[in-house]
Amino acid sequence: MTEQRQANWAEEAVREHAEDVHDHELAQYPSGVEHPSREQQVLDRIEKARARKPKVKEERITLAHGAGGKATQSLVEAIFLDSFRNPLLEPLEDAAIVTANGTSLAFTTDSYVVSPLFFPGGDIGDLAVNGTVNDLAVSGAKPMHLSAGFILEEGFPVADLRRIVASMAAAAAAAGVTIVTGDTKVVQRGKADGCYINTAGVGVREPGCELGVATARPGDAVLVSGPVGEHGMTIMLARGELDIEAELESDTASMHELVAGLMKADVGVRAMRDATRGGVATILNEVAQAAGVAVVVNEDDVPVRAEVRGACELLGIDPLYVACEGRLVTIVDGAHTEEALAALRSHPLGAEAAVIGRIADDPPGLVLLNTGFGGTRIVDLLVGDPLPRIC
Repeated sequence: MTEQRQANWAEEAVREHAEDVHDHELAQYPSGVEHPSREQQVLDRIEKARARKPKVKEERITLAHGAGGKATQSLVEAIFLDSFRNPLLEPLEDAAIVTANGTSLAFTTDSYVVSPLFFPGGDIGDLAVNGTVNDLAVSGAKPMHLSAGFILEEGFPVADLRRIVASMAAAAAAAGVTIVTGDTKVVQRGKADGCYINTAGVGVREPGCELGVATARPGDAVLVSGPVGEHGMTIMLARGELDIEAELESDTASMHELVAGLMKADVGVRAMRDATRGGVATILNEVAQAAGVAVVVNEDDVPVRAEVRGACELLGIDPLYVACEGRLVTIVDGAHTEEALAALRSHPLGAEAAVIGRIADDPPGLVLLNTGFGGTRIVDLLVGDPLPRIC
């Protein structure tokens, strides 16, 4: 990293992490001893904070705990992982990889509480199927079977339930999976929001398939399969709470065929993730931290539709943090960047795929964004929850 670039991103980092950088820390250095540079102070503080054991500081659950950012990470690691810890869970990938009678299986589960239930481009039904299918696909598995659990509120219209179930059936057929088991519970009026759905899925993984964000290495390329942020902004605008009009539709889709094509191209895929809660920014941070590398992204290379960018600017939201439901982020061997890009673009869902950055070795554990204005800033995990109930 050049001296000028270090100065640029460090200056921004000091502003973003001001609460972690204190002048009194310089007192630990004796007179006459050279003090560490400002950027090194920032790096040291960030590294020290991340090395601490995660803990949940709040006494009660907040919406931020479901946003996919820092609060979610703390909740998962300090409560769930700490209690359930085992080698299959610890990677915290989109699906656990288990073996049964010599067959490698991917197993995943997800819950959907989106509001509104019906939105431009889809509804909670196809979202529940596509989301679980995608978690299996990006784990390198061929999706096979799903379960479906429904929590219904007393008074929920049967016609709406039929519509949701029909949407699930169509999405399952399109993805080539079957819904083979399920459960239904009904809660009192006012105890839910109409309909919540949980889907779990299993898929078969080819022998020798090894994927995971921890395998990223310097020199690798970072790609996205298409424009980001469409689903989250569509949901936000569909609620009708904002005086913003835009022609937007959710990007919800099953990506199993897109993933299969990428894997078949043999381009040295290290990892894949579907950019749901917390958006692309969360995935990049997971890569940087798990692999101990730097992820360097070029803002101008990130595909964002004008309507999404405009809505985000009005709301003060970074598109990198906004959820997608039909886009993947993949890390591939840098020597095969162009072949990987061609493989993605050969499928309709990847027609607007782009190379957005690369993996570097310094500074480890951080995501750096080369902005369109010429500076560089740190892209950290989401702290709050600007878009609740979008998945």
